[in-house]
This record gives sequence, C-alpha cells and structure tokens, in this order.
Amino acid sequence: MKIDSFGKSDLGLRRSNNEDAFWLGVDQATFTVADGMGGAAAGELASQIFVETAFEVFSQNREQGMKRRVELVKETFLLANERILNHIKRNPQDEGMGCTAELITFNDQHFALGHVGDSRTYLFRKGQLRQLTRDHSLVQEQLDQGLLAPEEARRHSLRHVILRAVGIDETLAVDLVEGKTHPGDLFLLCSDGLTDMIEDLSIQKILLSSLRLDQKVNRLIELANAAGGKDNITVVLCEVLE
Repeated sequence: MKIDSFGKSDLGLRRSNNEDAFWLGVDQATFTVADGMGGAAAGELASQIFVETAFEVFSQNREQGMKRRVELVKETFLLANERILNHIKRNPQDEGMGCTAELITFNDQHFALGHVGDSRTYLFRKGQLRQLTRDHSLVQEQLDQGLLAPEEARRHSLRHVILRAVGIDETLAVDLVEGKTHPGDLFLLCSDGLTDMIEDLSIQKILLSSLRLDQKVNRLIELANAAGGKDNITVVLCEVLE
C-alpha cells in the first residue's frame, strides 16, 4: 500500500509547552498521535514515551501481515503503559502523568487502529467524515446515557475528565478498530486541541477542499487557533493512494 502523509503539532495560544507528540512511520505504514497529561514536563514525557515505543515496536517488526500488525498495535499500548508506570515508580514526583493515544497501521488494503483517551481518529471517505473512535471521557458517558445534548457536551466544564489513558493503571483496555481501505480514503488523527475548538462540519469542509495534504493540516490548525487555541493542536493526515 502507498500512503501519503503529513503531520504537524502546534503549541496553540494558551499553553507554554507542547505535551503532544506524533510520529509518521512512512516506511512502516504506521502513524501515531499522543497527547500528554500530568502537567509540567511529565505530560510531554508520557506522549514522547508512547511515540518512541511505537517507533521501536514497528521498526523491529517490518513486513508483517495484518494479523500480526493488530498484535503490534496492542503491544505498543501495553509496553508504553508499562514504561510510563515504571518511570513514575522511579520518579514519584511525576505521579499522574499519562497520555491519550491514536495508532494506525496499514497493510494489504486494510487498516488497524488502536485508541485510548479523547484524542480522535476520523475517516473521510467519498466526501463524508466519520469518527472511528469513541472518547473515553466522563462527558461521552453522559452523552451515551442521554444526560447531555451534543451542544452541552462541547461547553461542559468537565469535558476534559478522562476515564482511560496510557500510564494510569496497570491494566489497560485498548479499543481496536479494523477495516478495509479504499483509494482516496483520508484518515485524520488528532489531539483534542483540534476537536475542542472546531466542529466536525468545519473539518469536513477542509478535507473536501482541493488543498494539498500539508495545506489541509495547516488550515485545520489555523482554524483551531482562530477559535481560541486553548490547547496544543496536533494533526496527522494519511491518504490512501491509488
């Protein structure tokens, strides 16, 4: 499979450091976005640990079929989880650090996606945008139970309360999404610094435009900053070529 990709991370307008990280594993057809939490340098370190773990796992296991790649996705999350927890044991002042993460890998007209937290992955296919992941957040739970309307959820004071993250508990449940790819598919991986600021319809309009891949990424970040830029903003686009 041939995948074109572009990624960028932006500080935003309110933060003094960037706790997001991403990796474009072009040779491995594997891409990831991680959003750190825990304050100071700890969140930044957690997201970096995840990205470095993804690089390590997939660089050591090239040319694998899809079944093995699904295992590697799970392995990355569990190993990163273990490494963050081990870091906290050695550095108790960093307790509470962790990260949300998206990891997608492609092979033989298929994709496998791992997801933990409230970063997101979308699929843009034939002009329509579809969210592939479900936020592991308190507000999402209330949405699912019908206790909140979507508009209320966007403004809710507890919208950043995460129920699942890498590096918080010894056991980690990873959401796995698998599917077929089609030429022209566009996968968007992003931190919540994008989706908290702009709505899905605005994202869809940008992806529908005739801009190049790098221009689409830059435009999405510009829109998030224009809407307030309250968090770090990381955007990765992966396009399945003919």
